[in-house]
Amino acid sequence: MKVGICGHYGMNKPFFDGQTVKTKIITSQIEKEIGKENVLCIDTYGGKKRLILHLCGVVRLLKQCNHVIILPAQNGLLFFAPVMAILNLVFKKNLHYVVIGGWLPSYLKKRKWLQLALKQFDYIYVETCTMYKLLQRSGMDNIVLLPNSKQLKIVDFENLSNRMKEPYSLCTFARITQQKGIEDIIRAVIEINTKYNRTIFQLDNYGQIDSTYECQFKELIEQSPEYIRYCGVIAFDKSVDVLKKYYALVFPTLFYTEGIPGTIIDAYAAGLPVVSSKWESFADIVDNGKTGIGYTFGNYEELVFTLEEICNDPEMLNNMRLNCIEKAKEYLPEKALVPLLRKIINVK
Repeated sequence: MKVGICGHYGMNKPFFDGQTVKTKIITSQIEKEIGKENVLCIDTYGGKKRLILHLCGVVRLLKQCNHVIILPAQNGLLFFAPVMAILNLVFKKNLHYVVIGGWLPSYLKKRKWLQLALKQFDYIYVETCTMYKLLQRSGMDNIVLLPNSKQLKIVDFENLSNRMKEPYSLCTFARITQQKGIEDIIRAVIEINTKYNRTIFQLDNYGQIDSTYECQFKELIEQSPEYIRYCGVIAFDKSVDVLKKYYALVFPTLFYTEGIPGTIIDAYAAGLPVVSSKWESFADIVDNGKTGIGYTFGNYEELVFTLEEICNDPEMLNNMRLNCIEKAKEYLPEKALVPLLRKIINVK
């Protein structure tokens, strides 16, 4: 039996986005189960510039593999879903679509033709219960719940230090773009430190800077006080070592349709509670009051209020660290990917 995987591998270039990381994690886990020689991969790197190569790759997968898995982003889905559905009328293989993020339900509302193509797939794997319910309500009966996952070494609780001294070290650990709420958290930290006339919080920002936001972000950092820093890009398998020294991870996203962000899995593995806006699927990964604290989506004033609550009761987050470590175990690939592995190789 062969399994074909069509996803963004990045042509061995340093990509740290959720799509590339998830594609590599799923590929690695399947290779562990059935052997690398039984997994055939095509790289969707290059997008529209390589459409002919991608089409040839799809035909190759359908010819040689029993199961074919696709992991496209939004633009890629417009190409791969209908092409796979049409070609499979001839090849009759098992088609699997692993969704990255939480955008699919709203995306399909205006693209009924795409929904018809996806109904030809055997299984569509979504990250959250919220997505699962929304797609079922729209008439999709091929939905499977598959949480996001990462192969991380979870910290030992006994080795965690108590972090209740000012300045409290906060961090962001996601793609650097305006829609991730980066400006909100920088503004909030400056506002609180200015209000109390001391450095209560310091903020380190990690992640790949979006090319369309690079100049604006660099100017923002240059104009900020020294307790606001940009610290570069960290490889996904080094995240825990970096994050474990912080007091909390802040995830002020302005993307309402986030799925299960890999950055929160990273934080949990490092024993790090989360301060986050309540996006659509927030409750699917953050246990409010146990593994983190949420504030109303897009509400800047509530973000400031939440941070002030934390500095008035710093032990509140420290008490959540063990819960975070336990939660991290749910997102290890050998556990989280079982629903997919069961469908293709009958793993228990």
